[in-house]
Amino acid sequence: MSDKKVIPTWLRRASYVAVVLLALAILLQSQAMADWWKLRNYKPSDEIAKLVEDTTMSRYASRLFYVNHAEIIEKKDFVKVCPSSEEKTIVLGCYKSGENGIHILAVTDKRLEGVEEVTAAHEMLHAAYERLREQDREHLNGLLQKFYQNDLKDQRIKDVLKSYQKSEPGQELNEMHSIFGTEIAALPEELETYYKNYFADRSKVTGYAARYQAEFTSRQTQIKKDDAQLSAWKQQITTNEAQLDSRRQMLEQEQADMEAARAAGKTDTYNALVPHYNAEVGAYNMLLAHTRRLIVQYNRLVNERNAIAVETTQLQKALSGSLSPIEQ
Repeated sequence: MSDKKVIPTWLRRASYVAVVLLALAILLQSQAMADWWKLRNYKPSDEIAKLVEDTTMSRYASRLFYVNHAEIIEKKDFVKVCPSSEEKTIVLGCYKSGENGIHILAVTDKRLEGVEEVTAAHEMLHAAYERLREQDREHLNGLLQKFYQNDLKDQRIKDVLKSYQKSEPGQELNEMHSIFGTEIAALPEELETYYKNYFADRSKVTGYAARYQAEFTSRQTQIKKDDAQLSAWKQQITTNEAQLDSRRQMLEQEQADMEAARAAGKTDTYNALVPHYNAEVGAYNMLLAHTRRLIVQYNRLVNERNAIAVETTQLQKALSGSLSPIEQ
């Protein structure tokens, strides 16, 4: 008879659970140790700390941000660290996978206040997405995809995400995670709850995004409106000029007929032609004056429209991570 002890089933199961929990604890502890190691000599600059405060990052989100030694860098250095192919959104920055850094383009144009804040949040969320457990990421991907397919109304964001399908295939969900969290004001309840892990008040971030985006959309809307008005005026000016040319030829013919009648001594015929001729001259002069006013208005609006276009170009340049030939 064997004296081998029989281990109860409940004890074996409890032992298995204990091993799993221990492994998980070791994993979590190892991540905490890795974070501590990366942060041991890191002190965020005042500007970086303010980004954390202004975006209401949670303690966990700020640790992710700091673990990546987040920094704001000038354009001349940014182009070396973040090649333009890495980010296609208007929010310029880059996250180096493997928690190898977050870099944010310095934007000094006062009209674009909030860009750095949104960039900081955007790139932090890339780091957060990378840290998600596979099961959690799969569940989150389903929520993101569902919102994208059924509820996303913003055409600009749709276009941005579509560009990622070409530039960074396979990263669309990663980008949705960052873009939705920083640029969509209202999300389904489960997504809102999820993003509370990273922001105490996410509306602060989406508010920044809306304000600086409005600097572009308001100008683009005005340019579109101006272009429509210019097109209408151009068509009217062209029509008026054709009428003026036709009336001028008619007046020249009538004037020739009147001169011929007077030369032939046909005073009655001449006098009969005068009232109609004078009325036509009056109508011609009125149309000419109206056309000249239209041309003045047209030229003034062209200047105003072009000035707005220049402002738009300046804003785009302020957000461009690449250097112009003069800046290189």
